[in-house]
Amino acid sequence: MSAILRELLCVSEKAANIARACRQQEALFQLLIEEKKEGEKNKKFAVDFKTLADVLVQEVIKQNMENKVRKVTAKFPGLGKKIFGEESNEFTTDLGEKIILRLCPTEKETVELLSKVLNGNKLASEALAKVVHQDVTFTDPTLDSVEINIPQDILGIWVDPIDSTYQYIKGSADVKSNQGIFPSGLQCVTILIGVYDIQTGVPLMGVINQPFVSQDFHTLRWKGQCYWGLSYMETKIHSLQPSISKRNSSDTRSQLTTNTSSEAEFSHQFSAVISTSEKETIKAALSRVCGERVFPAAGAGYKSLCVVQGLVDIYIFSEDTTFKWDSCAPHAILRAMGGGMVDLKECLERNPETGPDLLQLVYHVENAGATGVDRWANRGGLIAYRSRKQLETFLSHLMQNLADTHT
Repeated sequence: MSAILRELLCVSEKAANIARACRQQEALFQLLIEEKKEGEKNKKFAVDFKTLADVLVQEVIKQNMENKVRKVTAKFPGLGKKIFGEESNEFTTDLGEKIILRLCPTEKETVELLSKVLNGNKLASEALAKVVHQDVTFTDPTLDSVEINIPQDILGIWVDPIDSTYQYIKGSADVKSNQGIFPSGLQCVTILIGVYDIQTGVPLMGVINQPFVSQDFHTLRWKGQCYWGLSYMETKIHSLQPSISKRNSSDTRSQLTTNTSSEAEFSHQFSAVISTSEKETIKAALSRVCGERVFPAAGAGYKSLCVVQGLVDIYIFSEDTTFKWDSCAPHAILRAMGGGMVDLKECLERNPETGPDLLQLVYHVENAGATGVDRWANRGGLIAYRSRKQLETFLSHLMQNLADTHT
């Protein structure tokens, strides 16, 4: 099963290459934007966009998993058919022609198909097709040394090909971080691939690829970073960076999970990352719990990554505008680290003394009565955390301060 995770890491890096290639030329990038149709839009935004990069990444992930499964082993047949994502692969040209974007067997055929989407721009199509058909390798000693037997028929995959599409389109490269956290900009863009159990909805494996971490001042080319985690039964394994300032996309170190909880861990003031659109009541309560250590940031995947990286203790969001493809990958990594992701509304309504245990978000059931993308919304909001004990302490403070806010 580590072979599947290894392949997901490879394909996430290919996806990152596509995202970077599409941003490299401004003239090309202007061709890639198409407004989403009703039913596909995230209601949080007045205008939501999909880009050719989004769709290409999603289709590359699907096809690579299908092809690799067939070429390497018969152990995981049909896995590509159980990959679900945010994007529709239908584009409409300026002439009104509808084109279904599917990757072709050869680079030449992909060029021809992309040329239709890009209104005959052959040079742009050739550049993209080259990246799409380029092989990417990924090696990690920890994955090579661990063999985990997870039944293939229970696996489903959620993909967010480019999370924080608005920041990707805007393309700001000069945003300054606040204590390591970027409020906006290309650094907030992530590629999310989460594997879950289709019977229980529990997230099992996750990959977060951050394509835009550091930019070379001379070439203006970007380097990225990849994070991963696997949690299945007693096995919990994940990638960790000992120094955020020394991140490198080709240097992903990994280690077995260790229990680092201690009383000292909970003695400091809490820190949290939030959405720029968070409710005022939540922000007011958080300011009492965390003081000045509340950081607004773009991108659901990026905010979860801030928790994974240890930049903050908590990612909290009270709205229902994140989705299963936003949370599955980081949730799997956090589970591997001893943390998790839970429903905020359920947390606030639960009596910690007599109420049931906190339930983790699950990924296999649609929301009853919902349509379009809302079928897969995290309806009660969410809290992402690395330590269960810390979460309980945080919730008690938050609930008290929310009560004070309402009185």
